[in-house]
Amino acid sequence: MELCTRTFTSFLLFNASFSSNSLLVRANANVTPFKFNSVKLSSLSPHIHLFQPFPSRQSSSPFTLSASSSSSVALGPEQDRLPAELKITETEEPNSRVRLHVEVPPLVCEDCYKRVIAEFMKQAKIPGFRPGKKVPESILISYVGRQNVQKATIESVLRRTLSHATTSVTGRALQDSVRIVTKFSEMEETYSSLGSLRYDVVVDVAPEIKWIPDNNAYKNLKIVVEIDSDIDAHRASEQEFRRHYKSIGSLKVVTDRGLQVGDVAVLDISATTIDPDESNVKNIPSAESKGFNFDTEDGDKVLPGFLDSIIGIQRGESKSFPLVFPETWKQENLHGVHAQFTVECKELFYRDLPELEDSIADKLLPRCTTVEQVKDYLLQRCLELEQTAREQATDNAILDQISKMVEVDIPQSLFEEQGRQLYGANLLEIQAKMKLNEQQLASLSSPKAVNEYLQHQKENITNLIKQNLAVGDIYRRENLQFATEDLVKEVENSIAEFKRQKQEYDEERVKDQVQEILEGAKVLEWLREHAEIQYITR
Repeated sequence: MELCTRTFTSFLLFNASFSSNSLLVRANANVTPFKFNSVKLSSLSPHIHLFQPFPSRQSSSPFTLSASSSSSVALGPEQDRLPAELKITETEEPNSRVRLHVEVPPLVCEDCYKRVIAEFMKQAKIPGFRPGKKVPESILISYVGRQNVQKATIESVLRRTLSHATTSVTGRALQDSVRIVTKFSEMEETYSSLGSLRYDVVVDVAPEIKWIPDNNAYKNLKIVVEIDSDIDAHRASEQEFRRHYKSIGSLKVVTDRGLQVGDVAVLDISATTIDPDESNVKNIPSAESKGFNFDTEDGDKVLPGFLDSIIGIQRGESKSFPLVFPETWKQENLHGVHAQFTVECKELFYRDLPELEDSIADKLLPRCTTVEQVKDYLLQRCLELEQTAREQATDNAILDQISKMVEVDIPQSLFEEQGRQLYGANLLEIQAKMKLNEQQLASLSSPKAVNEYLQHQKENITNLIKQNLAVGDIYRRENLQFATEDLVKEVENSIAEFKRQKQEYDEERVKDQVQEILEGAKVLEWLREHAEIQYITR
């Protein structure tokens, strides 16, 4: 699902745009943002918080508990000693999930019942009895309500037994993934009839990574990196120089000839599909444009054959011609489509450019005194961008390769967490660019919108998780390290940026994220040094 679509005039004709920052733009085009995320295990606090003290009997949904910091079932070493042993059956399930079937004996339930009665005894204010005085159990139960006592007892059992039940997954359980899936009504029924309790817990655990064909697979990578010809620094700097040069010229009306390369034309464009059966002919709306400013020097960026078909067209003249969208065209639905274009030239201009001499250097680029100085500066800038683009392309190729070399049974909770993080980041970016109103923001933040994103981006999210897990595994296997001062510096910079943007932040979470990024950077550095890398230009 695309979060935002921006429509540009006659976008369909152009397969790629090229601007003053085109080198950087093209280098990062179609690149999935990469962010390292380590697998978070549940905290080791012994506290257990339940959502509701008395869940509804009529509820049909599983009784769930979350391992978050606010409402958590945390797996911890400190455990309340039980008067009898629990019977626990562990079953491995798909997606790195473990199911624990827990049977609580009557002795434990009875002990929890006594504790609940004692607590109610302390807190209940029963007419005729002074606070803290012993109240006959039958009167207390009548006052509080047998149903409420029973529910409180079941909750007490869950609080006391859950940490014991999940001992086998302590250290492996993913944060926010521990859930009791047995319906509360079923637990009530069992307790009422048998005086014991049974419940099922499902836990997502840290997935195991299997390298193909073996654990040394990542040590001898052979990577082929495709580099777009447009990021070639020399070619890009020439185009950038030409753009600067054209910007100081003026446009003048052509009166005595047709269109030539170098001219700028204002065109009205329409297109239809070509079909022997006229009833099947359809307009191609995205190819229609009124008043489209077409710079003929950008002819290599439009549909092949378009420029050649309109060469010679004069102001006020129309031309109609067939073209075929190539199989490499950006819009997949137009691959191989035969189209009939009709173009009317509304205006025609030629550029009146000054003589290319040192006297115009400052106009081409401030503080430059010669044309050569302008060219040198632009080339140096493009060389820097080319290097950045090559490094980014190399990193992406490496990450793509290692994601294909690992087999991972991804837990659902990890998939959803990663997907929601990506969706949230995209939403923030859209909000910053478009200033969404409350209604638009609410619509894009709805569970339906998020779930659609998770569904449509499943492959991308899965690959990103595999990359993250593979990178973390390599970091541990190779005993890589980064400088502590780098962590401190980057954390300080990140916090300063949060403060500058007046945004709230969690310092520990910022530290975790910075650490993940630094670890990832170390792994990529190591992989680049040990990989055989070949660059080809497309």
